[in-house]
Amino acid sequence: MPARQDAAAAAPYYPHLFAPLDLGFTTLRNRVLMGSMHTGLEDRARDAPRLAAYFAERAAGGVGLIVTGGYAPNIEGWLKPFAGSLVWRGQLRRHRLVTDAVHAEDARICLQLLHAGRYAYHPLQVAPSKVKAPINPFTPRALGARGVERTIRAYVRAARLARDAGYDGVEVMGSEGYLINTFASARTNRRDDAWGGDLRRRLRLATEVVARIREACGPDFILIYRLSMLELVPDGSPWNEIVEQARAIEAAGATILNTGIGWHESRIPTIATSVPRAAFAGVTAKLRPHVSLPLVATNRINTPDVAEAILATGGADMVSMARPMLADPQWVDKARSGRPHAINTCIACNQACLDHVFANRTVSCLVNPRACAETELNWSPTTTPKRIAVVGAGPAGLACATVAAERGHRVTLFEAADAIGGQFNLARRIPGKEEFDETVRWFGHRIAETGVDLRLSTAADAAALDGFDEVVLATGVRPRAVDFPGHDHAKVVGYADVIQGRVVPGARVAIVGAGGIGFDVAEFLAHAGASATLDPQRWMREWGIDPTFERPGGLQPPQPPAPARALWLLQRSPGRPGARLGKTTGWIHRAALEAMQVRMHGGVEYLRVDDDGFHVRIDGVEQLLPVDHVVVCAGQEPHRPLQDALAGRTARVHVIGGADVAAELDAKRAIAQGTRLAATL
Repeated sequence: MPARQDAAAAAPYYPHLFAPLDLGFTTLRNRVLMGSMHTGLEDRARDAPRLAAYFAERAAGGVGLIVTGGYAPNIEGWLKPFAGSLVWRGQLRRHRLVTDAVHAEDARICLQLLHAGRYAYHPLQVAPSKVKAPINPFTPRALGARGVERTIRAYVRAARLARDAGYDGVEVMGSEGYLINTFASARTNRRDDAWGGDLRRRLRLATEVVARIREACGPDFILIYRLSMLELVPDGSPWNEIVEQARAIEAAGATILNTGIGWHESRIPTIATSVPRAAFAGVTAKLRPHVSLPLVATNRINTPDVAEAILATGGADMVSMARPMLADPQWVDKARSGRPHAINTCIACNQACLDHVFANRTVSCLVNPRACAETELNWSPTTTPKRIAVVGAGPAGLACATVAAERGHRVTLFEAADAIGGQFNLARRIPGKEEFDETVRWFGHRIAETGVDLRLSTAADAAALDGFDEVVLATGVRPRAVDFPGHDHAKVVGYADVIQGRVVPGARVAIVGAGGIGFDVAEFLAHAGASATLDPQRWMREWGIDPTFERPGGLQPPQPPAPARALWLLQRSPGRPGARLGKTTGWIHRAALEAMQVRMHGGVEYLRVDDDGFHVRIDGVEQLLPVDHVVVCAGQEPHRPLQDALAGRTARVHVIGGADVAAELDAKRAIAQGTRLAATL
């Protein structure tokens, strides 16, 4: 209690979040764990300086404990060919760059040991049994008894090497459907030997790995175990087995238990923006009475208020945040100083982080393009301040204006609307995308902080831009017109009018265009009332999660809501609608709309709209869709009303964001482009 009281005095804003955590042999400075996240910088030695700079910036921002992306303990455990591993001493030099950089900022760092098991994307993959993962084209080889023993020794060797490299500990990845998790689960362990069968034998790999690492690395080495507390797959582990596994891991010598949620093959979203904040913190709290180790809550914890509430109610001893540290490396220090409004909040969009991982690209962040680019995307105060006009306060214009003003330029930001945000003001109205409001809020703070001269409800013309040294056109997009017969019928309306409430469609609606906006409009029209993202219990019911977490895998029959309208989502190009959506979120949107009985068709020929409805041809068969409205989401075109008028003037003109390229709305590219331009002006 005295330690808690001292912490409250030292950190009056979030006293539980900033209470030190005594592990017996070392003390963490706060309860914030930067969770593991693969960045793509782990795989090549030449990227070690970039990885060190990335972690150092988060350590300097106040994080108490960092866990790296996953490193395989042997070649079979690679996530992909030549992925990050720690198997020989020659690799230590690159790792010492990382540990030295973190320790220089008085933080602690653990290396995650991750054997991919049947999720490995290569033909050398192994598993407890020859059971193919539904998301992988490769079928694993079942490990023999000697192979299991070799794998345990590989874990121990990697842990020793991690200690030699300066890491304060390791995290053993025992969740999310990777190798150790598949040994523990009867769903994937079909063995009947010393490593499978009853629960005790299925847990043996996990306990042997933990016990032998503890013996090899000593008592003063942090050993985190990532436990799959909620598997979210059919025939997954029931709650009593989760408890027994936690107790066995504690007895084997773990220091901390981290929460793992879902397997990668689960058909329930766990970290997307539509998932309620801290939706799964309850499962960590449920385990707390059963073990004495510190427990870490995780998934969709992105604000200090949410983190503090979890700790204050006794639901966990630490909170894990990975993507929030991508979005804002100073998250911890801003919270400590009572400035949550200054945090660039993670919106869980996945567009530049997880989608990049699955495309074999280096991770970044939609709202913070400096993430993983700390060694090359930097800016300093300008020595030659300029007068800069930015026209358009959408994502691209906001990023450019605020970075340029931060550097010392005199920036005027013109916006024809009465509020900043641009297309984000449409996105944040979509059920499940409420988090987008946070980015608009943060840019509002940045405008005030950097001294941008914001002029709302002001449509800049060429005369208004006289006298500026640089003019940045961030005027966004305009909807692409359609040309099918009847496009001017009263039934045909634009998506912006619908989302902004200027048009309220009837009970039967066809949506033309099945890109990101078409799916958003379908979500908007299918739902009635408040979004389930704002109601965790309702969200769990809709997706089929057992709120008691007792059932196998934590599943129960889903209870999707009745749709508010009959909807048809149509695209002219052949193929499955939504195929070009984000790799890690597209399936969520498709599943949600299917549950809401939205009829989705590709290869549609639009014949005409008349008083009877929408005449189309699908699979060669002409049909009449008896709709009340047709909402057009057929793409966008750059909107550049000032470009010709500014030709030949003295100011240099730059075009960014949707005004530059309007192929689907791409806030990731827009913010990065605006940021990079401002860094060079």
